[in-house]
Amino acid sequence: MNPIGQYTSKKSINMSVAALLATLALAAIVLVCTGALRRRLKQSRATKQQKRNEKFAGDLKILPLHNHDWQSTEPLKFRSFKPIYHITMALRSSTPSDMIVIDTNYLSRIQLRKSIMANHAEHVLGFIPSGISAVQETYSYLLSSYLPSRYPSLFSISESDKTFYNHVTQVSLPLSPPEDPLEALKLLGETVEDDIFLLTETPEGHVNVAFLCCFPSGFDPAEKLGKLMREIHEPVPGYEKIGPSMERFFSKLEVGRSVIRVNWSVTTSPVLLNLATNHVKEEDTVEEDVDVDIPQARVRMERQVLNRLPQTGAILFSFKTYMCPLEDIKAEGLGPELADAVEGLKVGNAPGMWKYKGGVRWGKSVCEYLRS
Repeated sequence: MNPIGQYTSKKSINMSVAALLATLALAAIVLVCTGALRRRLKQSRATKQQKRNEKFAGDLKILPLHNHDWQSTEPLKFRSFKPIYHITMALRSSTPSDMIVIDTNYLSRIQLRKSIMANHAEHVLGFIPSGISAVQETYSYLLSSYLPSRYPSLFSISESDKTFYNHVTQVSLPLSPPEDPLEALKLLGETVEDDIFLLTETPEGHVNVAFLCCFPSGFDPAEKLGKLMREIHEPVPGYEKIGPSMERFFSKLEVGRSVIRVNWSVTTSPVLLNLATNHVKEEDTVEEDVDVDIPQARVRMERQVLNRLPQTGAILFSFKTYMCPLEDIKAEGLGPELADAVEGLKVGNAPGMWKYKGGVRWGKSVCEYLRS
């Protein structure tokens, strides 16, 4: 036995082990450094985004309407009827101050919303886990900031900064959002007349993560929960023409910037909660050219507002519904103009709107009345 050879062999093995350990150590260092670098870059991006949001959040100056008399404030009028219908985004710039409008309908609408939420909660309130933080932020923003700032004579905060008080309904609410998101949505529904959808961005597009919608027009809000915008609007004729632009706009919408759009349709009933019948899908078979009970018919309009929440980055889509009697439109001398707009649903870049909005049912009767 060669002791020198044995020693050399052991030495070689020890050197090999040492080299392997050194390689593993180096690899571990590289992994740690790479991971740390990635985390630092991610944190840097998050910090930049947070600072950007904070900058814009600081610009959310809500201009107060002192001594706002809601009981004498008539609902807004929208009369932009066009003879040819084109599906467009039709957005106009606004300010965060103008998000919510309170008028003579406020108290009666709030009472109606309470009843609807009590009897149809499974249809008008909902969230998924990824929407909890957005629900909480919406609750905090509206009750702690927006409402008492915009309408100081209608809403106030207690000296202890723990309670929100509604001077119209004489109801006190906790300033901090309830742990149960459904309860938070319900309390919002008892405070604001506007319906709300919250959307967050994913690699596939924007997803509806929570909703408070007591006045849907021809759809069940619960069926839209957890769906992408393109899935939500799948039944809408021509949506593919504006869908990609909507996604890009939502992605670029900055905190502190607000936009508004208005849409309209005709309904044969003044009922605000409509889960199915206001819209007609392409595959539906319906009775055409029905006789409309004109005193019951309404021009239904939605004032839709888009804002971005500064903390979660969620899109806050809110809308207030206006119901104008068809008889009022005619009394204003706008009967022929609206009749042209109704028939204009058949043409333009989305002719399927004629059926989708129900014109196949009520169009003939309504236009004859408006032109009589």
